Amino acid sequence: MKLLDTTLRDGSYVINFQFSADDTRQIAGELDKAKVEFIEVGHGVGLGASRKGEGVARETDETYMKAAADVVTNGSWGMFCIPGIAEMSDLESAIDHDMGFVRVGVSIDRVAAAEPFVARAKEAGLFVAVNFMKSYTRPPAEFAQACATAGAFGADIAYLVDSAGNMLPQTIEDYVNETKNVTDVALGFHGHNNLGLANANALKAMELGVEVIDSSLQGMGRCTGNTITEHFVAILDRSGYKHNFDLFRLMDTSELLVRPFLTQVGLDSVDLACGLAGFHSSYMSVIRDACITHNVDPRALIMDLCEETRDVAPVDLVDELARKISAKNTENNYRHRFPLRQYFGHEQDIL
Repeated sequence: MKLLDTTLRDGSYVINFQFSADDTRQIAGELDKAKVEFIEVGHGVGLGASRKGEGVARETDETYMKAAADVVTNGSWGMFCIPGIAEMSDLESAIDHDMGFVRVGVSIDRVAAAEPFVARAKEAGLFVAVNFMKSYTRPPAEFAQACATAGAFGADIAYLVDSAGNMLPQTIEDYVNETKNVTDVALGFHGHNNLGLANANALKAMELGVEVIDSSLQGMGRCTGNTITEHFVAILDRSGYKHNFDLFRLMDTSELLVRPFLTQVGLDSVDLACGLAGFHSSYMSVIRDACITHNVDPRALIMDLCEETRDVAPVDLVDELARKISAKNTENNYRHRFPLRQYFGHEQDIL
């Protein structure tokens, strides 16, 4: 099992993509010294995201590339790549900066969009992952077939992605076992912590033979965050799993370099509702607008929407559901209780 730390990529959602080049050098350098094999950097939405209106990062893609290349010498650094947001020229630039791996993010329905990026990255000698975002929206058999397709494209690994923190350990087992019956492509796992299960799910994935586990220091990541790097390594120790990670260096990096970025105290019940319903937080702007207009509880709206669909959040459907909730509920203070201003990025509109 190898770790992929995504503090500097997924964690950037928490601060509206404002990691600096110095932040990248310091955190990536420490992760590399702690023997983390894969270190992901850059805009949370990936290559080309600033240019495509997904929120302007503090630095350019190329600045993040140079910062990572300066300090990552033991492991490998890479970036995220969503076809339609990233163009092939963005991947070419990353190749020119000697990027070691790329993760191509697509929904299961759009697996074909990954093929040209996988092909070019493999041609350039990169380690290539295909991340199936919102994997839980399709049954295990469809996920397994998509993994087989990614493997046929030449991808080194396919990812089970619990984008909303909706999965249970048994769900992980169902997806992994189904996939192993269909293809021998290696698997990775990317979990979110909406139900408080990211670490348990990552441990379950590892026990099932998943080869790469995603994590982030302090669990810093979109919505409630990810599997917590330092906690997961401690769990490995507690489980008797042999590894080379430097736990105390990870702890120090987490405390000194990452924790100062975190300002939210306590847990947000809207995030919990996202995990319970299977709602991807990148659609939160649609929920926010409808809740303000109709003064309804966003948790109720998220639950009702996900009864209809977990794939998308069409404005008309969300507005119709908000009207129905408003007609049944006379409480009128929701627009003040839930400002919902902490959510950044809307990349799911592309997927």
